Amino acid sequence: MPFEIERKYLVKEWLVPGKVTGTRIVQAYLSTDPGRTVRIRLAGDRAFLTIKGESSGIMRPEFEYAIPKADAVEMLKLAVSSPVEKVRREIEHEGMKWEIDYFEGVNQGLVLAEIELDAEDQEFTLPEWIGMEVTGDPRYHNSQLSLCPYSEWA
Repeated sequence: MPFEIERKYLVKEWLVPGKVTGTRIVQAYLSTDPGRTVRIRLAGDRAFLTIKGESSGIMRPEFEYAIPKADAVEMLKLAVSSPVEKVRREIEHEGMKWEIDYFEGVNQGLVLAEIELDAEDQEFTLPEWIGMEVTGDPRYHNSQLSLCPYSEWA
């Protein structure tokens, strides 16, 4: 069974090197239940259907499939919550790939970095632009940002 092992951090945006360019992503959820999220994602000119199971620590089952873009556009209309819009940038740091998401729309102002690991105890070095870890905080899950956007946080 495929698993996602991921840690998530706030970003000190002013310390990130280079320009903010990347892939524009629009995603919406057909299920936001923490035990089984179902996501449709448009990423540039590609589209994906992703199903994620319940988290156990920083690991959870994940199944992702490329789908026709036209199908994804239609499936987005079935979403149970607002779409999440962002630009994703990839940066390599000491041999590890980091994904930085610059959120747009109702989540404007939020910048998160994620790192996918091969094992829960895998060691890695944090770049200087990494802030507080938010891995265990469900408010920062994209599925929850679609229900309770960053702009609405008190």
